[in-house]
Amino acid sequence: MKHAATGTPVYDSARRSLYKALSWRVVALAVTTSVVWVAAGELVFAATIGALDAVAKIALYYFHERAWNRVTIGRLPPPDYEI
Repeated sequence: MKHAATGTPVYDSARRSLYKALSWRVVALAVTTSVVWVAAGELVFAATIGALDAVAKIALYYFHERAWNRVTIGRLPPPDYEI
């Protein structure tokens, strides 16, 4: 990703990756719980499945995001200097 004003590559911090993982999981938790609730008709069961799914996928997403920060495919090298 490039900085909008300078065009230099921007790398996400570990904290930002965590915030992104958590915010996405809130949305995904609602979707999973809703789908299971409609399919099974049991709210407690749906909430349990949604919570287990969220916990597992938060961890997986975080490590996936951190791994991709180490991959250089598609990244431009930093500039020789900045003003």
